[in-house]
Amino acid sequence: MSKFYILLILLVSSLSYHALSQELKSDTLPTKTLNPVTIKGMHERTYLPNVSGVNIFAGKKTNVITINNGEANLPQNVGRMIFAKIPGINLWDMDGAGTQLNIGTRGTDAHRCIEMNMRQNGYNTNSDLFGYPENHYTVPMQGVKQVQLVRGSAALQFGSQFGGMMNFVMKEGDSSKVFSLESEQTTGSYNFYNSYNAIGGTVGKVSYYAYYDNKHGDGWRPNAAFNYQSFYANIKYKFSGKGSLSFQFSRMDYRQQIAGGLTDIQFNKYPRQSFRSRNFFSPKINLPALILDYSFSKNTLLKVTTNGIWGERSSVQFINTPNIMDTVNTLIGSYNPRQVDRDFYQGFVMEGRLLHHYKISQIKSTLATGIRYSDEQTKRRQKGKGTTGSNYDMTVAGPYGIDLLFRTINYAVFAENVFQLNERFSVTPGFRYEVINSNLTGVITNATFPISYKGTRTFPLFGVGVQYQSNKNSQFYGNISQAYRPYLYANITPADQLGVIDPNLKDSRGYDVDMGYRGQYADLLKFDINGFYLFYGNKIGNLTKTAKDGSTYQFTTNIGNSVAKGFEAYLNLSVLNALGWRIEKMDLRLFTSIAYTHARYVSGALSKGTENISLVGNHVEGVPDWINRSGIELNYRGIRSTFQVSHTSQKFSDANNTVFNNTGVVGIVPSYAIFDWSFSYKFLNHYHVSTGVNNIANVMYFSRRINMYPGPGILPADGRTFYFTLGLKI
Repeated sequence: MSKFYILLILLVSSLSYHALSQELKSDTLPTKTLNPVTIKGMHERTYLPNVSGVNIFAGKKTNVITINNGEANLPQNVGRMIFAKIPGINLWDMDGAGTQLNIGTRGTDAHRCIEMNMRQNGYNTNSDLFGYPENHYTVPMQGVKQVQLVRGSAALQFGSQFGGMMNFVMKEGDSSKVFSLESEQTTGSYNFYNSYNAIGGTVGKVSYYAYYDNKHGDGWRPNAAFNYQSFYANIKYKFSGKGSLSFQFSRMDYRQQIAGGLTDIQFNKYPRQSFRSRNFFSPKINLPALILDYSFSKNTLLKVTTNGIWGERSSVQFINTPNIMDTVNTLIGSYNPRQVDRDFYQGFVMEGRLLHHYKISQIKSTLATGIRYSDEQTKRRQKGKGTTGSNYDMTVAGPYGIDLLFRTINYAVFAENVFQLNERFSVTPGFRYEVINSNLTGVITNATFPISYKGTRTFPLFGVGVQYQSNKNSQFYGNISQAYRPYLYANITPADQLGVIDPNLKDSRGYDVDMGYRGQYADLLKFDINGFYLFYGNKIGNLTKTAKDGSTYQFTTNIGNSVAKGFEAYLNLSVLNALGWRIEKMDLRLFTSIAYTHARYVSGALSKGTENISLVGNHVEGVPDWINRSGIELNYRGIRSTFQVSHTSQKFSDANNTVFNNTGVVGIVPSYAIFDWSFSYKFLNHYHVSTGVNNIANVMYFSRRINMYPGPGILPADGRTFYFTLGLKI
């Protein structure tokens, strides 16, 4: 009942606000309140401008999406709808809780965005960018204004990762009000409930925006209950006409019960079943940030961002393949002890960026340059012997099997310059130079095996982009940029005493190439069509080696190279304009977002059992050839509605391209097509309702097999679910 009390209080508050405003009007001059006007539709930009703030995007493959109710299920962060208009986004659907985003592009791993440079308002949110770059932090999409994506060319301005840079631009306080309130209360299938509440406004030189979000539910499968909460605050002080200082703080934490993986037989019999009731996962991430923006003149801008990250991820699980049941052990008269794993993160980052417009002879130019310093640390404790209980309990008996301390210090400088050779044609060369200093100490295998590693590596990266403005509304673009992925802590940590790490292990390096054409034709069609080629060198894996005594062991080394090539296309057609029907405040649009990715190994071998198998010609693991998301959108006065189909072709879960395994851990991930519908209606100026159905056809499918958390095995995606939202904004 407390859920409805919250909603009742908010509704009463809004009515009181209206009553008070009417009372005040009687003692003031006559006024007329105009309805807010939002400019959307065919002129809404789908790619970033040549220069934005202190960043250069000329000649790069970029995407921009604006977050709107009625276009996606925002309370549950349903990625296939939120990112539908960005072609080539490979998503892993773990569950319907919306607690994690799993995104990959162009042949990269989607697991918790591990190969993406993830940012919020321009600063990193990855837990440890250089050693454990998984993105445990998940922002509620109701608090996001815009999503920006820059593909592999982002490596020059923003740093490593082949997948590119994704930035979530958060909502800001209303500049025309001292106080505003936004609230959305959502209920859905399987006891899902989400409460999003935000305040914002501007008082003199200070603007502010803050939200609190809580979501909880039982989950589509048994043993999948979750409780998530997130907090964000931004206070911005404009100390002069030239500068401002912003303090931001974000926190996210949740506890989720993990239903575990299934074998193929179990999935085909009943996808909703679960054989794990004692498995839990809980991350906690804090992100403070201080941002200085200063304009020396109209031609020179400075931005200095200082941010930190501290938090943890904890899990307690009975980890075994799904064909082994978690039952009472008759020898000890109880369940078997669970495994406890814990990571603790601590990091400090400072980035300074300067942008300057200048002119040499008749050539207009823009220079963007910057420096970065970061000090990140991960305390890893794994393979602890946990309790035999069934609740969330991090108690361990004895020392952890793995107890390590990782620290990475990073220095970087970059510069890119747009040379506007004439009114239509520009060239943008750039470079980045990075230094990574890594240090690893600790013990492994029940505190008996010492680990020590120190290393300093440098990365010079170069790139160049070109752009030709064919007319006012369209342009050709092309770019080639180098990128790299530093080897992770896990790559330099032996799995056990028999594992050996190659002392000459190299970081993965490569480059990304783009060529495309984008823009719009009249009020009819928006388009962006491009081809790409991504070379990913020195991929890391395990080979089977034979010791002098004849025994075999796993050798972690660089196993080979892969290439991802293909095309990405986005088309958005205004049907009414195409038919010549002009209906006031109405638009009906068809869109398609399609990508073909031919990701294959071109060299190398990988261990399989006791032998090494050539990878040449194999599909890159986890990467489908085809991803297509298409739909129809209706905008009419206060109504916004979207019907969408999402199709993903089959993929292999491992580099050896295993077709079937009786544990469900590896094998083919079949193709699937999902239908979704969302609807939103605004009424009485300040209120709205939203509703929708996800997976309308109730397709039983999965998008991921896994040999570790949160499996092992097949991870079924949600079947058909519903949601309903009642919201207000005053």
